[in-house]
Amino acid sequence: MAVQHPLLSAPLDVHLRETLLEITEIPSPIGEEKALCDYLQRRLGATLGERAITRHADSLVVRVTERPGAPKLALVGHTDVVRTEHDGPVRIDGERLYGPGAADMKAGLAVMIALAERLDRATLPWDLLLVFYEREEGPYLENMLGPMLERFAELRDRDLAICLEPSDNKLQLGCMGSIQALVIFEGRTAHSARPWQGENAIIKSAGFLAELGARKPHEVVIEGHRFLEVMTPTLASGGRSRNIVPDRFELNVNFRFAPGRTPEHALEELRALVGDRATVVATDLSPAGRPHATHPLVQQLASSGVCAVETKQAWTDVARFDSIGVPAVNFGPGTQAQAHQRNEYTELPQLAVGYAILETFLRAAPRR
Repeated sequence: MAVQHPLLSAPLDVHLRETLLEITEIPSPIGEEKALCDYLQRRLGATLGERAITRHADSLVVRVTERPGAPKLALVGHTDVVRTEHDGPVRIDGERLYGPGAADMKAGLAVMIALAERLDRATLPWDLLLVFYEREEGPYLENMLGPMLERFAELRDRDLAICLEPSDNKLQLGCMGSIQALVIFEGRTAHSARPWQGENAIIKSAGFLAELGARKPHEVVIEGHRFLEVMTPTLASGGRSRNIVPDRFELNVNFRFAPGRTPEHALEELRALVGDRATVVATDLSPAGRPHATHPLVQQLASSGVCAVETKQAWTDVARFDSIGVPAVNFGPGTQAQAHQRNEYTELPQLAVGYAILETFLRAAPRR
């Protein structure tokens, strides 16, 4: 739904579009975020002053306002993007902006920049920080938000964190946990003309794959919000040659599990399903995040004009905040379905709507 707001104006629309175009034109695939971090440091330093910005590697903590005694809020966005394929340069075509990361999540970054540059900071009733961090799109342990939370105590005492992941301006509560694990089937080699002399590791996986194919999503309801747990085989490899019975076959299984249990508990469920048919080796464990649906600040954001309230059927860094006791939610203007897509784009009208929702939230007296 559209949000009627005095800041939904042509100057704001141009400012947001130009900002998004500029930052999308700066390549920042995972591991190569330095140029974008340099740009953000220069641009926000010109508005807020260099002392408002603290850099850690190629990540930034930006102090927008300092209000002792006021509720403490963080707006959070990752600067890296996945390496999507594009048939043309970064560009605006009609009401869409095309480019790597346009949806995930440079649209959110553009709104964060605009809020810092355009809001009247003297009247904001919040202690407000912006966090720009690198390496979100890779393994959990390489994500730089973890070291940022360890280094900066002011990030650990926030009353609320809003991750501006692409959500079509919907408020998305909580997030799924994620396990990546190798399920390794062992066999014995033989000539493919005499397969009975060996044991085919690929065929040994057939029963397990059939079980995964028949497995229904498992519904978990937390605080009145539904999460769907799913196990999905995503990669497969094995075999030595076209004429050799394979003695090893590896499946990567991604298990998305609901809040309320640890990654270790979820891993045990996967191991129980596999049984003694194969070996399970965890490669990446990411915790789930609770929805915090009854938190007064979350309810205030929900009443600030968001397009819908739903659960997050994916993993985001709200889980990392939740794990240290900081309530966190997902809300961003990016076009969610375009994340990681070939010829990724975002719908430009969503930028001003997302800005207006957050401006409405930030200007109101915080609920206690």
